[in-house]
Amino acid sequence: MTTNVIPLDDAHFQREVLESSEPVLVDFTATWCPPCRALAPVLDAIAADFRGRLKVTSLDVDDNPESAMSYGVRSVPALLLFKEGKVVRQLLGAQPRAKLEQELRTHLG
Repeated sequence: MTTNVIPLDDAHFQREVLESSEPVLVDFTATWCPPCRALAPVLDAIAADFRGRLKVTSLDVDDNPESAMSYGVRSVPALLLFKEGKVVRQLLGAQPRAKLEQELRTHLG
């Protein structure tokens, strides 16, 4: 497990994501997914680089289907960026670090 990415579950989704005072990037993932595993170190690095400006979380869709269903996540990895409790950007599939950083800078200002 990565050290900078916060593990998330359905029970804490409301508090950790929707009620968060800072933007939140949620990685909808699964343990059996090779692209998800490849993305994990990228997200860990981004979480470290954006500390204080962005909370990076990871939610296993197999263990927490409620949140995944609520946001129409049908494939993993899926990255949803939340600001003030609303989805402002969705990225599907493993993304290169440079693209993720560019997207985050665009949406975080």
